[in-house]
Amino acid sequence: MTRPPARLYLSALHKGSGKTSLSVGLAGALNRRGLAVHPYKRGPDYIDPGWLTLASGRPCRNLDYHTMECDEIRAEVAAADGDLALIEGNKGLHDGLDPDGRDSNAALAAELQAPIVLIVDARGMTRGIAPTVLGHAGFDPQAPVAGVILNRVGGARHERKLRQALERYTDLPVLGAVPNHPELHIEAPYLGLIPAAEQERAQGIVDLWADRAEAHLDLEGLRELAATAPPLHAPAQPNTAARRADVDIGIAHDRAFNFYYPGDLEALERAGARLRWIDLTADTELPAVDGLIIGGGFPERHAAELAANHAMKRAVAEASAAGLPIYAECGGLLYLCRRLNTGDGHHIMAGVFPLDAEMTGRPQGHGYMTLQTTPETPWSPAPGTTALPAHEFHYSRLREPVPEELPCAYRVTRGQGLGGCRDGLIKGNTVASYAHLRHTWTTPWAERFVAFVREQRRSAAPTAPC
Repeated sequence: MTRPPARLYLSALHKGSGKTSLSVGLAGALNRRGLAVHPYKRGPDYIDPGWLTLASGRPCRNLDYHTMECDEIRAEVAAADGDLALIEGNKGLHDGLDPDGRDSNAALAAELQAPIVLIVDARGMTRGIAPTVLGHAGFDPQAPVAGVILNRVGGARHERKLRQALERYTDLPVLGAVPNHPELHIEAPYLGLIPAAEQERAQGIVDLWADRAEAHLDLEGLRELAATAPPLHAPAQPNTAARRADVDIGIAHDRAFNFYYPGDLEALERAGARLRWIDLTADTELPAVDGLIIGGGFPERHAAELAANHAMKRAVAEASAAGLPIYAECGGLLYLCRRLNTGDGHHIMAGVFPLDAEMTGRPQGHGYMTLQTTPETPWSPAPGTTALPAHEFHYSRLREPVPEELPCAYRVTRGQGLGGCRDGLIKGNTVASYAHLRHTWTTPWAERFVAFVREQRRSAAPTAPC
């Protein structure tokens, strides 16, 4: 199939505008029409991409200035197959960490030459929508807004006033007007939406959002706008030829642990790993694996099930003690601790590390991180790199400081981590951190971990007698 240039960037005035539900609904509605939608999400997010993946039937990819160079971002989107690349921004159109806006949604849309559709939460607005939209649309000449979607509209009369104001004072087309449907809202526990993997009624929610998109969005107008995007020229990706699979790596993937980037899992496979899926809440033994990865998630929501699975906890602890390479992030760190206090009691975890963790009412680490590896780390996520980009978002902490004699893999130069400028607990070949890594051109952690697993298996293999 010839790759089409169709791209669309959905942004908003601010976070909480209903952008994700509309993006998911649009992806689902276009998918119903037989269009192959390739979804993308700006920023280091696991939850919203899960919904976009479910709606489109294709893995959602993250685009993030902190972990990716501009060339890699362009190459990621240029490699999209299908009919339309749908990119959902985060926060507001002009929001970002850099005061010059070099990492804003507007900058990313300009980088990708993607038409911008601005989603406006119209509650309490009438004529005032015109200067609001005009200000956002003209603020960055490199990233002009190409259309508007009105969200949370109060009724036909309210919609008419909004449309009249935009028609009189702007030349921007209104590509949809969505009523304020309370049923479109679902619980948001910490960041974004509940993971689709935790929602028994997830497909029903996606179908409902797609119904609303079909009823209230100008699907044809949005498709025509996406088709105006010019061809996206990007550098060739580095050699990604797959290596023959020669190691088995277990991946904890269940209701408690499901925060993984699709590209990272693919990178593990390209590096020569066969992925073996493991349910830490239900499985009672580890399969025959050469390494184990326990990603992030919400183990506190399933702490009782995890604690009750004594056989699996024992298997993981014994595997760590025997030298099995184990890499755990955030939720995985909590599982490897001695106890987890969720507020409704103490739950006994795997006990690889002699530390207790507790959930808190406020985030203990939130945002981007920069790490430096220490000499104690059993493997480094990148060759010759002094600054490792990562991110964290956790409502938990260790109940006591990390003992000085307990080695750590990282020194934290930006972010919180375990506290005390440290992250990445080490015990033998086990590393557990609050930091989430991302496999990129400059931080190929998946390749490095597979290489370490391969090396450990080779060194552990019995030598043939002379």
